[in-house]
Amino acid sequence: MTSGRSNTTQAARVISVVADVMAAIIGLWILMYVLGANRANGFVEFIRDVASWLAGWSHDLFTFDEAWARVVAGYGLAAVVYLVVGHMVAGRLLRRH
Repeated sequence: MTSGRSNTTQAARVISVVADVMAAIIGLWILMYVLGANRANGFVEFIRDVASWLAGWSHDLFTFDEAWARVVAGYGLAAVVYLVVGHMVAGRLLRRH
């Protein structure tokens, strides 16, 4: 394996892992919200803050009457976009080399 190929493979892995971690954080917040996690807990607050930052562009995108549906749809959309785009970019890098 050449150095260029190795670097590209490593970059693709990093992109995939970052996309997975971002989606996992958002997914964890959705789960915590739906299950009614204690928002005064420091860990829950941290996950909420990070997920809100990651999904800032989508968390109020939908206007369902039920708050849980807005959270699942808005944050869920962000998680799916991060997964799809991250893995598409990684796959494209791997196909180029």
